[in-house]
Amino acid sequence: MGNCKNCNQDLTGKFCSNCGQAATLKRIDSHYIQHEIEHVLHLDRGIFFTIKELLIRPGKSVREFFSENRNRLVKPIIFIIVCSLIYTLIDHYFHIEQSYVEVQGEKGSAFNSINGWMQGHYGYANILMGICIAPWLKLFFRKYDYNFFEILILLCFVMGVGMLIYSVFVIVEGLTHFHVMKVAGWIGILYCSWAIVDFYDRKKIINYPKAILSYILGMQTFALAIFALGYIVDLIKH
Repeated sequence: MGNCKNCNQDLTGKFCSNCGQAATLKRIDSHYIQHEIEHVLHLDRGIFFTIKELLIRPGKSVREFFSENRNRLVKPIIFIIVCSLIYTLIDHYFHIEQSYVEVQGEKGSAFNSINGWMQGHYGYANILMGICIAPWLKLFFRKYDYNFFEILILLCFVMGVGMLIYSVFVIVEGLTHFHVMKVAGWIGILYCSWAIVDFYDRKKIINYPKAILSYILGMQTFALAIFALGYIVDLIKH
C-alpha cells in the first residue's frame, strides 16, 4: 500500500500502525473546519473543559496531565498563546491597557522597543515570564520532585487562566468605565499563587506565602532581565 507520508512506515491498512495517520487524507472542506472547531471547543477535552478544570482543580488537573492523560487538556503552550491572544483582542477593542501602562524609557530606546514587542506578543512574553518564575518555584519548593520543564508547563496553564481573568476585567471596565484593572492584577496574582499551591500541597499553610513570593520574585526577575537587555543593546548601539 506504500509508505506513511508522516513517518515513512510501511502501510498495511487505512491507518499507519506507527503514528496513526490516515493512509489517505480527506480533502479540507466545511466538514473538516466544523470538526476542528468542535475539537477545540469540545466540552470533555477542549479549551472550555481546560478552563473549567484549571479554575476548579488546577493542581490535580496538571498532575493528571503529567502522569495520566495528556489528551484531555489543551496543550499548555497553545493554551497560553490562545488565552493571551484573547486578552490582546479584547484590549485592542476597548483600549484599556493604554491608560494603565506607561513605558519609562527614552524615545527610540531598546527598552521601549522590547516593551512594545511584549505588548504585541503577550503569548510569547508570558512564556518568557514563566521561564523567570520557574527557578524561584524550583528553589522554594525544592522538596517536591518536579523539574524545571514540568514547572514551566504548570505556569503556562495557570498564567493562561490569569490572562482570561484580565480579559474579563477589561470587558467590565470597558462597559462600565469603573477602574477595576488594578484589582484584576492582584486577583491574577492570587489565582496563580493559589493554583501553584494547589499543585504542590494546599494543606501546608507555608506554601501560600512561598507561592506568592516566588511569583513576585519571578516577575521582578523578568523586569530586571528586560531592563538589562535594553541597557546592553543601547550601549552596543551607541
